Amino acid sequence: MTKVAVSWSGGKDSCLALYKALGKGLEVSHLLNFVVKGEGCMPHGAPELIAAQSEAMGIPLVQREVTWETYEEGFKEAARDLRRRGVDGIVFGDIDVPEHLDWVVRVCNEVGALYMEPLWRLDREQILREFVCAGFEAIVVNAGADVFGPDWLGRRVDEAFIRDLLELKAARSFDLCGELGEYHTLVVDGPIFKRRIKVHAYRKALKEDRLKRRRWFLDVTDFSLEEKMAEGSA
Repeated sequence: MTKVAVSWSGGKDSCLALYKALGKGLEVSHLLNFVVKGEGCMPHGAPELIAAQSEAMGIPLVQREVTWETYEEGFKEAARDLRRRGVDGIVFGDIDVPEHLDWVVRVCNEVGALYMEPLWRLDREQILREFVCAGFEAIVVNAGADVFGPDWLGRRVDEAFIRDLLELKAARSFDLCGELGEYHTLVVDGPIFKRRIKVHAYRKALKEDRLKRRRWFLDVTDFSLEEKMAEGSA
């Protein structure tokens, strides 16, 4: 069986890519995540939330700290380490940005790893609906203030979310899946989760990102892992 790691952001796209990889019979042995040094609030959630996802799914996490300048070298170093552990390839959640695929192809070739892009060139609305229909639950944790208001923070990605997103897109120009960073999500439950991440408390904040763009952030201040009720139990 082909053994793979998943380039893991904590959001819906990398999660759906992981789900599709499992559906193809691949063995997902690790999640690969990077924390940018000095950035207290990450796009998809704080490092401890990413670690909680790993624990909730029962998939080991490889988490490295890098800077934006050292990200590529850090990625290659982690990928080489995974190759030494018997990992054959890496799964990514890109949709259709050519520069992203070019980077993936070049870096994976340099470290001798296979690369897989299960979402590549899929329809945006199809991706969202497939994620929801599969039974995943995610919440919005980061959104560009030029498109979204603070009311979008904390919203669950469901049919109502897709409907409202399509309505907003009719008036504003942005990527439906947030492929260019318009918004980010955090997956808290789904069919591959053995436990659910329960958010107990959070605060909303308007901040500037590294490119000086104003963004809304959902800072989760308290959460826990909950056991999931067995099917058919009362």
